[in-house]
Amino acid sequence: MTRLRVLDPGGLALVMDGGRPGFAALGVPRGGAMDAFACAAANALLGNPRDAACVEMLAGGAEFLVEQGGRFAVCGADLAMTLAGHSLDTWRVTWARAGTRLRFGARRAGLGARAYLALPGGVAAPQWLGSRSVYQAGNMGAALALDDLVAGSEDLAEDIRWVGAAWPAASRPGYAAAPRLRVLPGPHAERLPGVLDWLTGDGLVVSAQANRQGLRLTAQHPHAHRLDLPSLGVVAGAVQLPPDGQPILLGADAQTTGGYPLIACVIGADLPLVGQLWAGDRLRFTRCSEADALAARREQAAWLAAGPDPDLWMAQAAGMG
Repeated sequence: MTRLRVLDPGGLALVMDGGRPGFAALGVPRGGAMDAFACAAANALLGNPRDAACVEMLAGGAEFLVEQGGRFAVCGADLAMTLAGHSLDTWRVTWARAGTRLRFGARRAGLGARAYLALPGGVAAPQWLGSRSVYQAGNMGAALALDDLVAGSEDLAEDIRWVGAAWPAASRPGYAAAPRLRVLPGPHAERLPGVLDWLTGDGLVVSAQANRQGLRLTAQHPHAHRLDLPSLGVVAGAVQLPPDGQPILLGADAQTTGGYPLIACVIGADLPLVGQLWAGDRLRFTRCSEADALAARREQAAWLAAGPDPDLWMAQAAGMG
């Protein structure tokens, strides 16, 4: 069973899984991994359930001591990962020997802010409301700290033949330094004339006010308004517009209700790109049809269902032998 000791948690390291749906009526958001695709892919590479717990690392700086050797997989942002001083690629299975150090550095080329570390069986952690995801605002768990232990939840037989197995590059979200996020109109877009043209016009910048709950965006020309509304339910990916005219893009830990106008919502297939944004990043919104949104969601689901290509990996392994 792979076991790691935290030497440095970096910017922020949290245990995250598929989240806790079904508790919005109690004021508890679904939560879970900000980039659910990367978390699911890392698990799939190890044969774990797709919604098993991983360690979500923000913006690099984390360091672990390998106390018990074994397999692990890291997907998501490239945070300059090294093992025993040797550079490693993400989106593949790696074997770590006991006594070595696993480090994560600064994000490269602005391509994403979060990486997901999976261990065989899923990361062991306490459950709250059926999920191991940390929800700090609700006092459900805490961020990883110095000397914490991170281990797989099962003592599985290690299959070294799969070390090096990689996730196909063509079956990953389109991470980019300035991503284009596809949106559908929100329920209040018609009450603010021209707001979708404004939202999808100039690019926006993620402000310093960015966390798992939401990212405040900065537009060159704010779209101020005086529209007052009663609170209603909100979801991750919703775009709110406060009176100051600077939009808010909600994240996985977003509050369950809000009173700002909902002018758009990022389609499900592009939520992984939302999860990789951080302060200072640029982005653009672009309109999308419902048909295209459903097609993109089906394509992404097919990627996860297919997983890594074992025939391709075996051919690669034979060529290296």
